[in-house]
Amino acid sequence: MKNHATMLRVIFVSTVLTVMLAVCAYAADRPMLSSADCIKCHYSQPADIAANGGAHKTSVTCQDCHTGHRPAIKNNIPQCSQCHTDKSHYKLANCLRCHTNPHTPKIIKLANNITDECLTCHTQQIAKLRQVPSKHSKLACSFCHNVHGKKPLCTQCHKPHSADITATECKKCHDAHMPTAVYMTPDTPNKMCAACHKRPYELLSKSEAKHKDVLCVTCHKDKHKFIPACTSCHGVPHPASMMARFTKCGECHNIAHNLNHWDPVTPKTSAKAAPVPVPKKLKHHKKK
Repeated sequence: MKNHATMLRVIFVSTVLTVMLAVCAYAADRPMLSSADCIKCHYSQPADIAANGGAHKTSVTCQDCHTGHRPAIKNNIPQCSQCHTDKSHYKLANCLRCHTNPHTPKIIKLANNITDECLTCHTQQIAKLRQVPSKHSKLACSFCHNVHGKKPLCTQCHKPHSADITATECKKCHDAHMPTAVYMTPDTPNKMCAACHKRPYELLSKSEAKHKDVLCVTCHKDKHKFIPACTSCHGVPHPASMMARFTKCGECHNIAHNLNHWDPVTPKTSAKAAPVPVPKKLKHHKKK
């Protein structure tokens, strides 16, 4: 009986060794799969990579990501973190929320109310939104940028200040991430200012003075609503005695948009002039 049991153990061990040797021999003789082999069964994935694979097309092969094949390997679908590390963006959970197809990694479909994911790369934009708070600061990034890389026209939400202003001209005065901090480029045309400052523009257009040919931003520069002193361009144009008596240029020259032109029904505001002496009434001589 004991000899029978020993014989069975020997047969079992021999069988196991034979199977293991056969598997090893098969594995050694089996050719390695190449990306060209993958396309024989997987049609769409190689096509996606060929069209929009980015670095997945040029820097890696199918086997670099998919090590092994089923059924020998139960799960050969890798995690993105297998390759993508060392950046805060790569530490975000659920990569497939935006990168819905890993074979086209840069075709990004943003989910609703995306902000935190955007901030891992676009730090300058969020800094502006926080520096100058506005209604834009309360919106999710994907509210405007509903497609990655899309820069929408302002007129998608806002009406232009006037019919003369095109959608592409909004950025001449407004930065979308700090829209209330109005700035002007040196070549901003006067029509941009006229949309909000209609009366000064009309006066300047009708003026006969040299200011008519000057851009608004030449005087109102650097900061919106900045009002320069006349002397910043004209220096001290009159003798000191005159400047001491008339401390405001407008007392003689009216406003900068309507120089030297006074409404005839509006008296000129000037320094208090010396009172004109009134002659005393003549005494009536009594008739003799």
